This record gives sequence, structure tokens and C-alpha cells, in this order.
Amino acid sequence: MLRRREPVPFAFLAEADRFRSNVAPPPRQRASAGEMAGRWLLGLTIVAGLVGSLVLGMPALSQDQPPSETQQSQASQGH
Repeated sequence: MLRRREPVPFAFLAEADRFRSNVAPPPRQRASAGEMAGRWLLGLTIVAGLVGSLVLGMPALSQDQPPSETQQSQASQGH
């Protein structure tokens, strides 16, 4: 059988904005030189990949190339 719970007073919510903890969080640890070098290397690799894809993709995106002649098979030329 289900028992009905009593309503919960929400007065503590009004006091929550005034509550300040006296416990300070631990200080953040500084990244080591190896971690910093790894982050820089990862960032440099991502940027180099984006630049490389842009450099390799630009010729395919340019529209100033004259249309190339279509190749036809020898069967379509009647040989």
C-alpha cells in the first residue's frame, strides 16, 4: 500500500542564495611541460591538417579552368 508523503517545506531554497561555503576547493594543478607540449603539438597537427586540406582542395574548387575535352571510347567513334 502506498503511503502519502508529507509536503516538503521549501524554505531552505530561499536561504540557499545566501549560503557561502567556508571550504575552499583545492588549487588547480599546473600542467607539466610534457602536457603543454602535447597540447601544442595536437593543436598544430589539427591546424596543419585543415590548412593542408584547404591547399589540396582549392584546385578542385576553382572554376577558372577551361573545360577539358571529354574522352570518348573507340567504340563510340566507330572504329
